[in-house]
Amino acid sequence: MADTSTVLLAAFVTIACLMLATWSLSLLRRDASIVDIVWGLGFVLVAWAAKFVTGASGSGNWLLLAMVTVWGVRLAGYLAKRNLGKGEDFRYQAMRRKHGERFAIVSLYTVFGLQGALMFVVSIPVTMGQRNTGAGAGFVALLGFIVWAVGMYFEAVGDAQLARFKRDPENAGQIMDQGLWALTRHPNYFGDAMVWWGLAIVGSSQGAGVWAFLGAAVMTVLLVRVSGAAMLDRLLAKRKPGYADYMARTSGFIPMPKRSARVRTPRRDQPGHQRPLDRGSRRER
Repeated sequence: MADTSTVLLAAFVTIACLMLATWSLSLLRRDASIVDIVWGLGFVLVAWAAKFVTGASGSGNWLLLAMVTVWGVRLAGYLAKRNLGKGEDFRYQAMRRKHGERFAIVSLYTVFGLQGALMFVVSIPVTMGQRNTGAGAGFVALLGFIVWAVGMYFEAVGDAQLARFKRDPENAGQIMDQGLWALTRHPNYFGDAMVWWGLAIVGSSQGAGVWAFLGAAVMTVLLVRVSGAAMLDRLLAKRKPGYADYMARTSGFIPMPKRSARVRTPRRDQPGHQRPLDRGSRRER
C-alpha cells in the first residue's frame, strides 16, 4: 500500500502547476474560460501522477485510470469544440468588468485557485484509489464500472443530442425536450455525477476507502446546487419563454417519466377557487 502523503503531495503539485500554467495562458489570451476545458484534463493528469508515484500496476488500478481518462478527455474535447473561438464566458466577463485591472490577480485565487482546490478534493477517488498498487478488478470494481458506464451514456449522449438540436436553425429559441432531455433537464450533469460515483466505488476498494465518496459527493453538490443545474435553471427561466413549463413537467436531475399537470380540487371554504400549481426550479448546460 503506497504512502498517503506521497499520493496527496503528487496530486497537490500536479494541480498547482496545472492551474498556474492555465492562469498564465488565460492572461495571454485574455480568456479565463479555458479553465473549463482544463477541468476535465486536470483529473486525467492528477490520476496519472498518482499512478506514476505509486507504481500501481494491478488490473483495478488500470481500470480506474482508464475510466477517468476516457471521461476527462471526452469532456475536454467536447468543451473545446463548443467554446474555443466563441469568446470569454459571460461569467468571467462580468468578473473582469467588476475588478478591472485587478482581475488578473483576483482570478488567480477566485477562479483558478478555487477550481484547483475543488479538483484536489474531487479527485480523491482516482488518486487515493492508486494506493493499493496491486488492486484487482473484482466485484466492487465491476459494480463501479457499471455505474460509471451509465453516467458516461447520459453525459455523452445528452451532450450529443443537445449539440445536434442546436445545429438545426429551425430550433433557434426552442427548448430541447427530446431524447434524454425529456427524462431530465440535465442528463449531462446527472451523467457527470454518476461517473464520479462509479469512480468512487472503484476507488473505495483500492486504497481510498470511504474518502472516495467525499469526492463524488462534492462533485454532485457542485452539479446540483452550485455551478450546474440550479444556476442554469435560474438563468434559463428568466431568458427562455416556455422554460418554466419545461421545468414543471420534467425532472430536475434524476431521470424520470414526464410529469403531467394536475388539477387540484377547490377547497370547500373557497368555492371555485384553484391555487396555482407549485412549480419547482432548477436547470442544464
